[in-house]
Amino acid sequence: MTNSPIFEEQLALNKYWKGIPGTIMLPGTNRAADRFVRASYYIDVIPQTDDIRVALASVFSVIRNCSVPYGIGTKEEPNISSTRWRSVSDQKNLVYYFETTLTPNIFWINFNQLNFSEMGSVKKLSAENHEIYEGNASNSFIDAVPFHFQGI
Repeated sequence: MTNSPIFEEQLALNKYWKGIPGTIMLPGTNRAADRFVRASYYIDVIPQTDDIRVALASVFSVIRNCSVPYGIGTKEEPNISSTRWRSVSDQKNLVYYFETTLTPNIFWINFNQLNFSEMGSVKKLSAENHEIYEGNASNSFIDAVPFHFQGI
């Protein structure tokens, strides 16, 4: 997710780079436009598979390749900041995978195991103290106070 340049400009830059094979050269800076081009190239060439483990590994490797390393900042470009987390959404199986920069592993939430009914309670999965979750963290949610919207 990036803020600049606007999406239409990223698409135009990406179109230019599609004419240069990624096996020859890809832009390599930490600028959002360059990261977008790399992600676009790699997402098209990774294995297309029904094997969840291979698909997840492939997509996370693309995201990692396009991340800004932790601790990097440029005064001249304050809109570029370190990647803090990465996530992959398995829309077919309703599983959401997370990797935070300051924790050692991937964890996931299986939405099939959560209660979204009107009878369900409000819960949260805390990440404010760099909690470490491993594997399926669906049972790690704790009761919480509902978020109050302030309005416009």
